[in-house]
Amino acid sequence: MEDFQVCDRDLSDDTLSHYLQASVIAVDTETMGLLPQRDRLCLVQLCNSEGKVTAIRIAKGQTDAVNLKKLLEAANVLKVFHFARFDIATLRYNLSIHVDPVFCTKIASKLARTYTQRHGLKDVVQELEVVELDKSSQSSDWGNATNLSEAQLNYAANDVRYLISVQKKLTEMLKREERLELAQECFRCLPTIVSLDLLQFKDLFEH
Repeated sequence: MEDFQVCDRDLSDDTLSHYLQASVIAVDTETMGLLPQRDRLCLVQLCNSEGKVTAIRIAKGQTDAVNLKKLLEAANVLKVFHFARFDIATLRYNLSIHVDPVFCTKIASKLARTYTQRHGLKDVVQELEVVELDKSSQSSDWGNATNLSEAQLNYAANDVRYLISVQKKLTEMLKREERLELAQECFRCLPTIVSLDLLQFKDLFEH
């Protein structure tokens, strides 16, 4: 796979240095399920604006990744996720990484693309990038990280490959509709929302 590498447990120093030169990187995670307290983190994917994709295999029981932490907490690098709320929760719970700053393309899509209810990554990429993502490996066993299939690795890479371009296009839409500042306020709220999620508070702002 072009411009794609797989690392075990953490980024190498050279790869960290390369990514730290970027102003923005795309990030995604693959887990065993949707509950961070129950379902472990298996894979972290990164992509910069040059299209360099790295997948980091996280070992069962692993509790830190020093270089990944440096990158995801770097104040000068914007981290782009699709549904950041889940990814930053699982990164915090599993690896004690407090991701900041953040841009969430799902929140941005909901604020900008009000003409549709389709805000999944596949739908957003289909419209903005005219690329149809193959999501057949989405619900698959990511726990056997040393033996991931080519289909799984392709899926994992594609989940970050288009995010930076999508982020730029959504930013232009938000500017046009005068909602960019509102979006940025939403992104700044995400760490607090994640704290509530991890403590299992629900509907805190309801009557």
